[in-house]
Amino acid sequence: MADLIKLKKGLDIRIEGEAEREFGQAALGSLVGFNPDDFYGIVPKPALKPGDAVKVGTVLFYNKKQPDVKIVSPVSGTLEAINRGDRRKILSIVVRNDSKMTQESIKKPDLNGSVEDIKKALSDAGMFAFIKQRPYDVIANPSDTPRSIFISAFDLAPLAADYEFIFKDSQSDFQNGIDLLAKIAPVFVGIKNGTKTFANVKNATVTAFEGKYPASNVGVQINNVQPINKGEIVWTIGAQEVVYIGRFAGKGILDFSKNVALAGSEAASRCYFKMTLGQCLSQILDCNICKGSNATIISGNPLSGSETTQDAFLAPFVNQITVMKNGSDVDEFMGWIMPRFNTFSTYSSVASSFISKICHGKKYTPDTRILGGQRNMIMSGEYDKVTPMDIYMEYLVKAIIAFDIDKMEALGIYEVAPEDFAAAECVCSSKMELQRIVREGLDKLQKEMC
Repeated sequence: MADLIKLKKGLDIRIEGEAEREFGQAALGSLVGFNPDDFYGIVPKPALKPGDAVKVGTVLFYNKKQPDVKIVSPVSGTLEAINRGDRRKILSIVVRNDSKMTQESIKKPDLNGSVEDIKKALSDAGMFAFIKQRPYDVIANPSDTPRSIFISAFDLAPLAADYEFIFKDSQSDFQNGIDLLAKIAPVFVGIKNGTKTFANVKNATVTAFEGKYPASNVGVQINNVQPINKGEIVWTIGAQEVVYIGRFAGKGILDFSKNVALAGSEAASRCYFKMTLGQCLSQILDCNICKGSNATIISGNPLSGSETTQDAFLAPFVNQITVMKNGSDVDEFMGWIMPRFNTFSTYSSVASSFISKICHGKKYTPDTRILGGQRNMIMSGEYDKVTPMDIYMEYLVKAIIAFDIDKMEALGIYEVAPEDFAAAECVCSSKMELQRIVREGLDKLQKEMC
C-alpha cells in the first residue's frame, strides 16, 4: 500500500473550460517539427541535411556537449528544413511526413542486460531527450549515475489533463517503462490519493499525495519524499514519456504518440486528442478556437506554460494545450478596485477575494493580463503559503537575484525548477517574473559550478 503525504499548502484555481472525457479526431499532417530550445540545456547539432531520408528513430539532431543525448524523428519521410535565426541559431527542424511510419532498426533493450547496455539502448532510441535532472532542471547526462528517478503520475494544474483517463489503456506500457528505469536507479512514483490507475505499480516506491497544486509537481514530491543534497543527482521524467520507454522496451518499436487535452474558455471543442510528438497544433486548433475570439494559445497549463501559435509544433513534456481570453481588448470601469463576481483573488484586502470565498466551488473565466505593474518585492510570506516545500521561497528568490551562491545552496536551489514557482508567481503582489528569475539563476549557477 502506498504511503500517504498530506500537503496543506497550495493554490486551487478553479477555471472554466476543462476538457471533456472524450477523444476528438486530428490528422497527423504533412509536417512534423521540433524546436531545440524545448530540450532545455542542450546545444543542438544537426545530424542530417535537408532532403535526406528519415525513418522513425532516425537521429535529427543531438547534444553537441553530450552526443549520447539524441532527438530522433517520430515519423518517416524526408528532412524538410533546418530553420535558423540570428547567429545561425537553430529555430526549428522540420520533417515532411510520408505517412508510412517506417522504423529504424534499433536493438530492443534487454531487462537482464547491464546498466550501460540499457543506457545505450535508451540513447539510441532518443529516450534520454525526455529525462531531466535535478539540480539545474536540464536534460540529463546519460553518463551520470542518479541517486533516484522520480515520476509524477498526476497533474493538479488548472485545466490539466485527467491522468486516469489518458492512461486507462497504457498501464502495461507504463509498467514496462518503470521496469526498465528501475534497472538504472531506484524509482519513485507520486500518485494522487484515491487513484486506482497507478496504485499497483511494481518495482517502484509509490507515494500518494493529497493536496492542492503544486502537489503534482515532481519537485514538490522530491522535497517531501527524499530531498536532494549537494552533489546528488536525481532524474525526473513525465508519465507519458515513461510510456514511450515502455513501448520500446515491451514491443521494440518507437511510438511517440500521446494523449493531449485541449482546454480553456476559448476552445470551441474541449476534449482529448491522440497526437504525435512534433505534430502541428493547427491540426487541433484550426476549427477549435471560438469565432471572433481574442485568444491566447498556451503550450501547457496557464501557470507554467508558454505562449505559442497555431502554426507551432507539439512540444515535448506538454500534455495540454490551453486557449484563454487575451484580455487586451477589455476596458474596465474603476479597474482593479471594482468589486466583481467573476474574478479570482487570494487577498482579503480585495473585495473580489471575499466574493471568491463565499462562492465556494465557482469556476472563473480569467484572461492572460498581468493586472498590475512590477514593483519592489514585498516580504509578506505569500510565496510560502502556496508552496508545499520545506524551502523559504522569498529568501531564495532574493539570493538568486543577488547571485549569492552560498545562500542559494543553503536555501535549496538544487531542488527547485522554474515550475515550482508558478503558484507563487500567480499570487505575487509585486508581479515578479519568478519563473524567469529562477531559470536564469539556475543557468548562471550551472555555468559557475560545472
